[in-house]
Amino acid sequence: QLQASGGGLVQTGGSLRLSCAGSRRTFNQHALGWFRQAPGKDREFVAAISRNGCNTHYAESVKGRFTISRDNARTTVALQMNSLESEDTAVYYCASNYARLPTIVQVAPNGYQYWGQGTQVTVSS
Repeated sequence: QLQASGGGLVQTGGSLRLSCAGSRRTFNQHALGWFRQAPGKDREFVAAISRNGCNTHYAESVKGRFTISRDNARTTVALQMNSLESEDTAVYYCASNYARLPTIVQVAPNGYQYWGQGTQVTVSS
C-alpha cells in the first residue's frame, strides 16, 4: 500500500528527499509518519503529519533539519532531509494509519497499521 523511494548515499552536510506513495482510496483519511532503524537499534520516530497537513511533529534529533510534507492530490508524503549527519544513516520507513480527526499526529510506531518497505539512507563522513 505504501511505496517509499529516494534513499541513497550522501556526504555529511548533504541533502536527500524521500517520497512515499499511498493508496488513492484511503490516503486522505490517514495520518502519516516517517520512522528509521539503524543497525542494531530499535525503530525510532522521525516525523509525522496530520491528515490535513496542518500539524507536524519531529524528533528532537532532526528538528530544524528535516521537513515532512504531504500532497493529498498526488497521495504522496515526502521527507526533505538537509544537513545530514552520519547518525542519520538508517533504513527509513513511511507509515500510515486511519485518523478519525484531521488534526491528529501519531508518533508511536504501534499507532500505525500500514508500513512501506523501507529505503536505505547512508551518510558518509
